[in-house]
Amino acid sequence: MKTSAMRLLVSLLVALFLPLAALAECVGQNLIDALPADQTAAIRAAADAVPFAHGNFWTAERDGQKITLAGTLHIDDPRHEAATQWLIPEILGTSALLVEAGPEEEKALLAYIAAHPERMIIQTGPTLPEALPEAQWQRLSGALRARGIPPFMAAKLQPWYVASILAIPACQLSLGAAMNGLDRRLTDAATAGGIQVQALEPFDTIFGIFDSFTQADQMAMLVQTLADVDGNDDMAVTLSDSYFAGENRLFWEFSKLHLLNVPGLSPQELQREFDLMETALITRRNATWIAPIEAAAAKGPVVVAFGALHLPGDKGVLNLLAQNGWTISPLPQ
Repeated sequence: MKTSAMRLLVSLLVALFLPLAALAECVGQNLIDALPADQTAAIRAAADAVPFAHGNFWTAERDGQKITLAGTLHIDDPRHEAATQWLIPEILGTSALLVEAGPEEEKALLAYIAAHPERMIIQTGPTLPEALPEAQWQRLSGALRARGIPPFMAAKLQPWYVASILAIPACQLSLGAAMNGLDRRLTDAATAGGIQVQALEPFDTIFGIFDSFTQADQMAMLVQTLADVDGNDDMAVTLSDSYFAGENRLFWEFSKLHLLNVPGLSPQELQREFDLMETALITRRNATWIAPIEAAAAKGPVVVAFGALHLPGDKGVLNLLAQNGWTISPLPQ
């Protein structure tokens, strides 16, 4: 559900520098189930108020053209197997599979990082231990060690990248877990079947996203993520439970509620950061994906797979297609 660009980047850097063993499956509680009844009702009402709030799999049809849309969870989970099996015949009967980043984009990203290490490493100005108060640096060091990363290796990494590492629970931060979500399974099936795999966006999109944030914004993201890092296992369980229930927008509304209640941080600043990330990682990208999706569909039926949080909402992919005259229908979950 979270953007695969961030998870892909984490996975590729792990592959380059940190060959970790597979870590344990996340164990925790579903935080939505633990909410008081009034808060549950509030976030459910907010989710229900947006278009296409429920479901992971859809079709869009217009003038004899057909698009099958699969909302994905980028992290591995054995529950992906059922969707993989019924989507494979759909893929093998199409002209192309469109994903956020395909095999060629992954290779290009690896090559780009190798050629431009300055994109990941602080070149001028204070390092993280110099920029953070001692207590926060020690907390960050502990969180990094829990993910198998020596703090000295992270001291000069860009703050947005360290924040992205912290956003993935320690129980999921392994190359296999981060790289074997539903999109990867579908990509592998398409490649094995000789079906073309196309990317929805350039390989370097992730850098353009974070280039739009100031260094102060990036540090704020890091501090914000660090403040809630101890609850990541519970968030991972809540995320996956919500996804497999087709309740992606409910999880989004819960995430906002949860974030705005992190103790010790200004609700106004947290709301600003949340809005910045939503625009950069979700809504702006949704808008750019419509043209390549429609262009591919004009050549024959296609399957399109991307993070499920891109599906719902006024500015979600489904509603943007509906506004362009496509008839949107849910598929069985």
